[in-house]
Amino acid sequence: MTQAIARPHYAACLLACALAALPIGAYAQTYPSSPIRLLLPYPPGGASDFVGRTIANELSKQLGQQVVVDNRGGAGGTIAIEIAAKGNPDGHTLGFAMTAQFAISPALYPKLGYDPVRDFAPTSLMTRSPYLLVVHPSIEANSLAQLVKLAKSKPGAFNHWSTGNGSAPHLSMEMLKSATGMNIVHVPYKGAGPAWPDFLAGRVHMTFATFSSTSPHIRAERLRPLGVSSPSRMKVFPELPTIAEQGVPGYESGTWHGLVAPRGTPRAVIQRLHAEVVQALKAPEVLEKFRSVGIETIGSTPQEFGKYLRSELVQWAEVVKRSGARID
Repeated sequence: MTQAIARPHYAACLLACALAALPIGAYAQTYPSSPIRLLLPYPPGGASDFVGRTIANELSKQLGQQVVVDNRGGAGGTIAIEIAAKGNPDGHTLGFAMTAQFAISPALYPKLGYDPVRDFAPTSLMTRSPYLLVVHPSIEANSLAQLVKLAKSKPGAFNHWSTGNGSAPHLSMEMLKSATGMNIVHVPYKGAGPAWPDFLAGRVHMTFATFSSTSPHIRAERLRPLGVSSPSRMKVFPELPTIAEQGVPGYESGTWHGLVAPRGTPRAVIQRLHAEVVQALKAPEVLEKFRSVGIETIGSTPQEFGKYLRSELVQWAEVVKRSGARID
């Protein structure tokens, strides 16, 4: 019985030793030798799934092996990332890194099943996407200044929704409330599905959401945008002012997407993956898809991504602490 239990671990050790014995260049030339599993922390159909599948499809063409997106929701997306952390370090198991699981969750979960710095090899920060501050048309405000004035005149009368306590949209609003002194009640939902009908009906009043999810409703005048959370205006929506230029200097928020591999993945594989990601992000079809919904392409080096991740951990830990956010 003991031998049977130990066999998978023993096999993993043999694999690691075999990879270490190979010259770095030789292994890079044979990689990938089988389909690649990309663990994505949310169900199909959302904005993150759109980014992940767009990248996966392009990488599949370039690498000659299928990059299979494995959607694993639950526990705020941390289940998928924990599985990725425990994958074989051979480049055939990858994780789709996002703000929530890699920068926010470490400050929210007392017993997280992974460490975003210790357990992963960063490959590339692929994209960034700002949030739009949007309100229901029943809210009599056409600018951030008007919203702040209205909210202060009726403390606690208005609310904002998010996909859960500690989510990036929740904490983005907490940052804005802290900077402006607004008293707005948080309404957490278990996902965006049940929230959007309530929002469009005016039962909840405002939120931070991506351009891709809000733009159809903005065009139909079912929602009103008041600002964008990026430091500069969006090319796809240049008439919308930033929150920073509306009296909240330095305000910046949003979500980012990166690619990581389990710690111990050969350096040559990381370098190969980085080069392939950069090439994928330059593909005309990928660029058009992302630019049309306000997603910025980046393609940072592994070193740059590692540095960025550490800075995000510090920033969001402070936001979580100030907000007093708790897990549902």
